[in-house]
Amino acid sequence: MSRPNQTEKSRAAPIFRPPPTPAPVNPIPSSSPAFGTPVHPIQPFSVTAPPLAKASILPIILPPATLRPLAFRTFTKKHSLTLTSSALHVLATFIGRHCGTGWREEGLAERVLEEVAKGWKNRSGGVIVEGDGNELKDILKNLEGSMSGGRVVTSRELSRQNSLVLGSSQNAIVSHTRSGLRPNIGGWEDSQSSLGMSTLDMEDDEEGEDLRDPRKWLKVIDAFSQPRLVYNVGKKHFDRDTTPPSLFPQPSHKTQVFRNRYNLIHQRLLRNESFQAPTIDTSKVASLRRVSSTLATAQQSYKLTPIANLLGRNGSSHMILGLLNIAPTGTLAINDLTGSIALDLTHAKPIPEDGAWFAPGMIVLVDGTYEEDENDASGGLGGSGGVGGTIGGKFIGFFIGGPPCERRQVTLGVSGMNGEGDAMTSGGFGWVDFLGVGSERAVGSKMRKLEQRLMMKPLEDDALGGKGRVVIIGEVNLDQPRTLQALRKLLGNYAAEPEEDTPMTFILMGNFVRYAVMARGGSGGSIEYKEYFDGLALTLSDFPTLLQSATFVFVPGDNDGWASSFSAGAATPLPRSGVPEMFTSRIKRAFATANAEGEREKGKRADGEAIWTSNPSRLSIFGPTHEILLLRDNMSGRLRRTAIKFSSRTHGGDADVEMESSPMPEPGRSPEPADIGVDIDVQAAESRNTAAVADTLSSDLHAARKLVKTILDQGYLSPFGLATRPVLWDYSSALQVYPLPTAMVLADTEAPAFCLTYEGCHVMNPGSIVAPGRRGVARWIEYDIRNKAGKIQESLF
Repeated sequence: MSRPNQTEKSRAAPIFRPPPTPAPVNPIPSSSPAFGTPVHPIQPFSVTAPPLAKASILPIILPPATLRPLAFRTFTKKHSLTLTSSALHVLATFIGRHCGTGWREEGLAERVLEEVAKGWKNRSGGVIVEGDGNELKDILKNLEGSMSGGRVVTSRELSRQNSLVLGSSQNAIVSHTRSGLRPNIGGWEDSQSSLGMSTLDMEDDEEGEDLRDPRKWLKVIDAFSQPRLVYNVGKKHFDRDTTPPSLFPQPSHKTQVFRNRYNLIHQRLLRNESFQAPTIDTSKVASLRRVSSTLATAQQSYKLTPIANLLGRNGSSHMILGLLNIAPTGTLAINDLTGSIALDLTHAKPIPEDGAWFAPGMIVLVDGTYEEDENDASGGLGGSGGVGGTIGGKFIGFFIGGPPCERRQVTLGVSGMNGEGDAMTSGGFGWVDFLGVGSERAVGSKMRKLEQRLMMKPLEDDALGGKGRVVIIGEVNLDQPRTLQALRKLLGNYAAEPEEDTPMTFILMGNFVRYAVMARGGSGGSIEYKEYFDGLALTLSDFPTLLQSATFVFVPGDNDGWASSFSAGAATPLPRSGVPEMFTSRIKRAFATANAEGEREKGKRADGEAIWTSNPSRLSIFGPTHEILLLRDNMSGRLRRTAIKFSSRTHGGDADVEMESSPMPEPGRSPEPADIGVDIDVQAAESRNTAAVADTLSSDLHAARKLVKTILDQGYLSPFGLATRPVLWDYSSALQVYPLPTAMVLADTEAPAFCLTYEGCHVMNPGSIVAPGRRGVARWIEYDIRNKAGKIQESLF
């Protein structure tokens, strides 16, 4: 056998070449065999390593019945998902092709099923996993690109914690390490990346300098970019509307607006304890009623009756849920998804009395009696009556009330006081990403820990409040010189504070002009409208420190362009886009100049910005932890004009008369009565003693409570008819107030300024920046993110 020559020896791979024997340091060799110099010394760890050979997979045909027990344990028991037969067949085919014979022994299939379940929840696919659609195929297609040798790997580096723990899937790499090689491990996917954590740019061990600023976790969500979610009654979950939205949709979309509102409130009612049937026998309830009235009350429950089921039940009492509207005959009617019926509220009593508004366009609960019309021949199923049409007769209502509100913690399934606990309940929509910033169960716990680390309260008493503040300014009429004077005084107060205590954001809400100048409502047109914003840019340029370290958010009103050019100041369709960029170019230039000066002076990049958002819009701070809803609308005046007047009162006077005659704030009046955060409990509001309590409260606070309860109970920002307040049909999901936000800014100049809390949602109305009826007084609201409470601030200018 010939010895290989030198040429063949050089062709050998570097890993198989014998390393050269290093010269011994000691020229005198050891005479002991035990201490002799080895022929091949131990090779030290190298920084780089040759790429590992990709393991080959032998595809198999995996029957779905064989995979069913493992899939049931992963999807149903661990992730509370239901797997259809079609989805099981798709998964079995995928695992058999990419995992091969080691799908069970090496645990490859369990890892794949785990990632598929997490990816399905991340997409908010619902509780039923279907294999007919494209969602599951897209998840498997993305997962296929990150699989190697039947194992799920990614190119992301391991974190410091995971790099110290080697799992069973790393045995092959451990063998190379023991041989003297330390490969550059690409990393394995952690469970957080599949739940949307990578989009938040969060790291456990290392934080960049930019991420330590709480303002980096502030995100302004435009109404037109918000996810369009529709409640699916069959799945009892939210589905993402994938159809492209349009400003001129099909007529069927108008019906879908009402259908979505009704289904959302209906499922909210069924989750309420008052509408859940008792779990014990009714005979036991009768015995409990004799012993204790409190026990009997706790077991009582309400039952909703569809309008179509009233046929043939003359004289029976029912409770119905429906939409108030005006019939073509001019009378009041109520309708649901099954039909419509005339409504008689002559003897109705609102619950609570004088505590909420009731107007056409609202979804209400009515308790009363059905009365058939004997003279109406079309009262049956023929003609225009019957299921899906107008039912003959009328429904005589005795009590009318709004659907009870649901707290944010209950909706998201978060247990613990104020949602700070990490434990999760079984119910709720915690996996639904309502704003596109991550769901509560995916990132909520981690974002709360990040908030506590970045916005912890200082040891000493901080009178300024620090960065965890949001300044809310309402009705900034730029065509009024006094408005710019008040704004200059306001900004000067915050500019005098240390830079590290600058508020996180300033919210300026329209109308930015008193009249619709775009429709020639004033003395000029679009040129004059731009000059007003140029004057605002000059005012902001005097405070460069605020422009460098804060975010300014501008929310338009009905008088702002371009919508006011054809509405002439009337109610524009909601949602409406922000002020066009052609009018705000000078303001953006002021921010760019201030950031450039700050970068030259301080040596670091300044990132102040101006954001022109839609009306309404939302602010997300630390993901789903804080949600602030912004709305500019004179809603109280519209409610007074369209509200239903009830004749049965326990005290003299009507609600709308009191609201219209409520006096404006007098000069020198302290704003402290509306400054108190009052938690309105539903049970206390429904008690019969509200009339006596209302007499002791100020008229301004009572009007504020009445407005807040109406809006939050309806769960909709435009609870009016489409003729009264137009709505863009395909973007109506942006008007849903579900789940309740942590805070809501309702800028209404026709209502008094207030700050109060209802069902855990803090609602604020800044009013106008120039306090009406008070000369030289600037008014705004300062919201503390840490305490989730706002306070009315005033200053003389």
